[in-house]
Amino acid sequence: MATREPEHASDLARHAIAEGADLILVLGGDGTINEAANAMIGSRVPLGVLPAGTANVLAMELGFGSNVIEAAGRLNGAVEQCVAAGRMCDARGDVRHFLCMGGVGLDAKIVHDLSSGLKARAGKLAYWLGGLAQIAGRIGQFDVRVNGNTARCGFALVSRVRNYGGDLEIASGASLLRDDFEIVLFEGSNPLRYAWYMLGVEMGRVQKMRGVHTVHATCAEFSGDAHLQVDGEYAGKLPARFEIVPDALTLLAPPAYR
Repeated sequence: MATREPEHASDLARHAIAEGADLILVLGGDGTINEAANAMIGSRVPLGVLPAGTANVLAMELGFGSNVIEAAGRLNGAVEQCVAAGRMCDARGDVRHFLCMGGVGLDAKIVHDLSSGLKARAGKLAYWLGGLAQIAGRIGQFDVRVNGNTARCGFALVSRVRNYGGDLEIASGASLLRDDFEIVLFEGSNPLRYAWYMLGVEMGRVQKMRGVHTVHATCAEFSGDAHLQVDGEYAGKLPARFEIVPDALTLLAPPAYR
């Protein structure tokens, strides 16, 4: 059944579970998968994914690829894998779970400012264009407290996956098979510094760059004035807390992923 509006995938998944479904298969992008997953947290109904979005981060991470026909063939031999999920709690008490990543600061502002029309026309290029638009001004700063330490930065990635945007890596030590986040923190407010960071991402060396710090943790707290995104969808503004939910969801994954 096709989704008709935001959160419709959550309603469809919730209804399917109530009706006794033994599998939920989602054809869509990471945002649609996120909606379905939020209705499935805590259930043991497996979630299978087929790529049909802009970046298809989860499908790429699991090894299904971005071609829906090839992914369907790989899904046929997939096995069940129980994984942890991320949970974001904001100041209003709203909770949003995520499978791939949460972003604070720069990338969330790009998501916030991006027009749906440009995204539909340009795909992943729209995010690069949105990033270039941010070079016109200083990058806003916020505070993060993690593992007992406090840092100030302009972009933080709270990740469960290595893939970023489907074909790039930032959190190279993250894994859905771990029960923690890999959190990558980027210092500085000069936009040209972030252009340099993105060059490091392209070269696969970003975590070795000065001003970039990586930690593993099960929770992190963010405060200040900055935007939020989860699984590529806009999620409001700080303050917020990110935490791990162990054994949250069962995914179908190719046997080689384990």
